[in-house]
Amino acid sequence: MTYPPNTPYGGGNPYGGQPQPGYGPPPQPGYGQPGYGQPGYGQPPHGGQPQPGYGQPPQPGYGQPPPPGYGQPPAGPPAGVPSTLTAQSLPDDDNVNPYVFCIALNGEWFMSKGAMLAYYGNVQFDAVSEYSSVQAWVAHRFSSPVYVQDWVVARGHGKVLIGDRGFDLNSYDLDDGNLTIKASNLCAFSKDLELKQSIVPGFVTLIGTGKFIASSNGPVIFVEPPFRADPEALLGWADCPAPSVHHDAQWMTQSFLGALTGALGRASGEERQYDFTGKGTILLQSSEIAREDPAVLRLVESQTQLLTDSQAGSLGQRLVARAQQQH
Repeated sequence: MTYPPNTPYGGGNPYGGQPQPGYGPPPQPGYGQPGYGQPGYGQPPHGGQPQPGYGQPPQPGYGQPPPPGYGQPPAGPPAGVPSTLTAQSLPDDDNVNPYVFCIALNGEWFMSKGAMLAYYGNVQFDAVSEYSSVQAWVAHRFSSPVYVQDWVVARGHGKVLIGDRGFDLNSYDLDDGNLTIKASNLCAFSKDLELKQSIVPGFVTLIGTGKFIASSNGPVIFVEPPFRADPEALLGWADCPAPSVHHDAQWMTQSFLGALTGALGRASGEERQYDFTGKGTILLQSSEIAREDPAVLRLVESQTQLLTDSQAGSLGQRLVARAQQQH
């Protein structure tokens, strides 16, 4: 995998491009320093005769007016990006801005339902489950029955814009590797990659060589194990074993809130973390606000069939108590 991901347009400048000439020039040496306006001001430097008007207040029209936008932050689109985009001016497989990515489609891509914002060209979207009956390779590449109904195959030729609720979008290149990522943050991936169901609930694993696009609530942070992460801040991990779950029993016993949430089946990063060991790279987003994953509810509902009637009743009471506590 390539670390870090491709930087959105313009390098480190969040607006993209380079500052315009004359934008916010630094003050001249000595400007505004102590001594301005002290006795002697208005005398010519280094002796000699004073020049006409030297030391006098500037007359109307004195000097040239500052250039338009002088000292103001740049407005409009980033430098080098036209204000109105066309199929020709959109980038190929790159960010339009930090929150929108443009896929140069020439064949097939897997995309999460709802990720598409707009597109140019001849593009068709088919449900993965339906398209797999026509193209056998789809079933081989997409092996996750829990999430199959949340994905489509985009096929054709054109440019497709994707986004995710204004979250940051980054593209990653996987090179004969494997990466496990939170399913709700995976927006699209090329057909060269295989997607499999992870043993960790709420995550999927990408295997092979290809490109994928993922969202994050804030910039992505890369760390190396040994490391413990809040499950809600965890975005994924690459080339390292699956994490184990660490429970901080001391925090739960010493904290009334921790004991209460533990009794109701709730957990936060203070008492429950993912513990990583070995070698590899861990991806964290800059927030603990996680996106709701609809597949988790379907997964839990399928498991409730294993409960007895009394167990199902007890689970129902706990869920009701949890919902009442949140309101």
